[in-house]
Amino acid sequence: MSAPTPAAERPQLYLITPPAFDPAPFADQLAAVLDGAEIACIRLALATRDEDAVARAADALRDVAHARDVALVIESHVLMVERLGLDGVHLTDGARNLRKVRKDLGEDAIVGAYCGITRHDGINAAEAGADYVAFGPVGRTPLGAGETAPDDLFQWWSEMIEVPVVAEGALSVEDVARLAPMTDFFAFGEEIWRSEDPLLALRALVAPLG
Repeated sequence: MSAPTPAAERPQLYLITPPAFDPAPFADQLAAVLDGAEIACIRLALATRDEDAVARAADALRDVAHARDVALVIESHVLMVERLGLDGVHLTDGARNLRKVRKDLGEDAIVGAYCGITRHDGINAAEAGADYVAFGPVGRTPLGAGETAPDDLFQWWSEMIEVPVVAEGALSVEDVARLAPMTDFFAFGEEIWRSEDPLLALRALVAPLG
């Protein structure tokens, strides 16, 4: 499965799993979202370091995603990509080790990189072979240092760099409306999963996209 490519006009949607979930019920929940919205990619982003737990989650989500021709990448665990039959990896440390990861996984694998709020890190990741670069958080959050990715970062990137850019982190409907002309993807995680109806929550957030 190839890397998602940016839409000509409308940003595409990218989902990030919760940091912990029960695989079977969440797989059903994910399936409902995929059946009700056009999703380009899913990121398995578990907080656990339990190898068996990660493998069980990946097995459950892979079947759901691939049945609908949606790419599934895993956060950080490079060695588990081929073993679990996944489409690639999302690196959380920018360009660090990206060239080696690209070499190890090959050109067909998706390799994405989270680069925080730093243009310099994004450029390094793009030059190292990233399929996409993610900046965030966009919205205000008490987590981390409290810094947010500024609008002008996305504006500059969209005008100057060809590598697709992802906006993520505490996204609101206002953020979506404002950044729609400047980003290729919006990545939603807890913004929708904490809702009783994730699909309804997603539709509300992306309403400005039409």
